[in-house]
Amino acid sequence: MKKTNAARVLDKLKIFYDIREYEVEETDLSAENAAEKVGFPLEQVFKTLVAKGDKTGVIICCISGERELNLKKIAALSKNKKVDLVPLKEVQQLTGYIRGGVSPIAMKKSYPTYIDERAIEFSMIMISAGLRGCQLLLHPQDLAKAVKGTFGDITN
Repeated sequence: MKKTNAARVLDKLKIFYDIREYEVEETDLSAENAAEKVGFPLEQVFKTLVAKGDKTGVIICCISGERELNLKKIAALSKNKKVDLVPLKEVQQLTGYIRGGVSPIAMKKSYPTYIDERAIEFSMIMISAGLRGCQLLLHPQDLAKAVKGTFGDITN
């Protein structure tokens, strides 16, 4: 089992988690594929999106794999007038992670993190562990604690 930087942060914080690994398909890095491979419901597999606000700069959004980010809602919650997703070519430089393996935990820098409020409906959710083919299973409140995250309505 791979021990990622995100897992090390959770260890340091004494937060319970489980690591689930799966075979990666480079042609399909979707949350749907990850959910299917690990046998976990798509609505409980959360993807990490990197966005940029006109006032705050980079922000991180964790949303269910079945949902889409609502840019107006995240702008209002993050106190921006406008928010856009960061181009994929900038994601690794900002986070230290590659597409398909972006974890909200243990990024190169600490950014304001927003978690869709639907996460708290579940006892456990899954997020990327920071490597393609590696997911972390943890309590939503523990994710919020690890990233100093804010829950809110940020999806369509």
